[in-house]
Amino acid sequence: MNFNDLNISDEIKKAIGDMGFSKLTPIQKQAIPQILEGNDVVGQAQTGSGKTIAFTIPVLEKIFIPDKSPQAVILCPTRELCMQVASEIKKVGVNIKKLKVLAVYGGQPIGKQTRVLKKGVHVVVGTPGRVIDHIQRGNLDLIGVEMVVLDEADEMLDMGFIDDIENILSNTPYRHQTLLFSATLPGEIRNIAKKYQKDPKFINISNKKENIPKISQYYFKCDVKDKFYYLSTLIGMYDVKSYLIFCNTRKSVDFVKKHLKHEYSVDALHGDMSQKIRDKVMNKFRNGNVNILIATDVAARGLDIKDVDVVVNFDVPQNHDDYIHRIGRTARAGKSGFAFTLVSNDESSRFNNIKKLNQTKIIKKRIG
Repeated sequence: MNFNDLNISDEIKKAIGDMGFSKLTPIQKQAIPQILEGNDVVGQAQTGSGKTIAFTIPVLEKIFIPDKSPQAVILCPTRELCMQVASEIKKVGVNIKKLKVLAVYGGQPIGKQTRVLKKGVHVVVGTPGRVIDHIQRGNLDLIGVEMVVLDEADEMLDMGFIDDIENILSNTPYRHQTLLFSATLPGEIRNIAKKYQKDPKFINISNKKENIPKISQYYFKCDVKDKFYYLSTLIGMYDVKSYLIFCNTRKSVDFVKKHLKHEYSVDALHGDMSQKIRDKVMNKFRNGNVNILIATDVAARGLDIKDVDVVVNFDVPQNHDDYIHRIGRTARAGKSGFAFTLVSNDESSRFNNIKKLNQTKIIKKRIG
């Protein structure tokens, strides 16, 4: 199915074509018609499956430009994701005259966001905390909101935003559409769907073969003391453009960075960094000025990094969900990628649990 087959405006069709898209991904094919019909939707899909476009097209189709009050609110777990989603919406809406889209999040002066909101905004993309802040200050009136989108709902849950989400949904007019997108559907997310959605259409494409990214997954058994040797050997063996290396702690991140920086262009991300420094590091990695990025799970939440060739788990992740989030950073948009996990003896039982739950085989490999 092509975007031209959809019953949407020529302005949006042109923008989608200019972005280089022609065929719909599975989540787009199923979600867009349902949302355009006015149905509430729960979409279960992995990161990188094209869900941002799946909700962006219907959101923009329903915007009435002369009304300058917010008509759609999109909630995201992180500042990084807010910026990406807002940027994508602007691209899809580039031909819609006078369309105003604003990203609101912590770490940016609230005054600047307030001034833009007062002038009039059609679509607000924000983190739950900052959205509530604007509501309480009287900057953001939800009276005209016709659509609320919860993007990466399971990540928002993990980050403790559940009360904020409920607060926002209960302040939204009774007659509106609620769209929920999530990689997994834990009980609390299902409860939100039950409480705030009206007869939602469930779309689950996360387990379908066509949506499984082409990731070759391997693991290497080694002593803790040999992990760095294994890592540097792998980097030498797979001469690719970009590596994303995951560690469980800041200490581990610092160790890997310190030992790799003599030979490679590397940088690091962890939760103790200011947002300004994180943005700077991300830009360097995206622009190719840094080839290897070392990060903790918290720092990498919500990151949408295109063209990562290899993901390495220097430390075995805490659980299968974290493993999926990590390796999902490679093989985006139909490309292929590699995922390597270094497993020491004391991580074996944790890794065996991950292996059992994994839908595709993680193959044991040796170095040398």
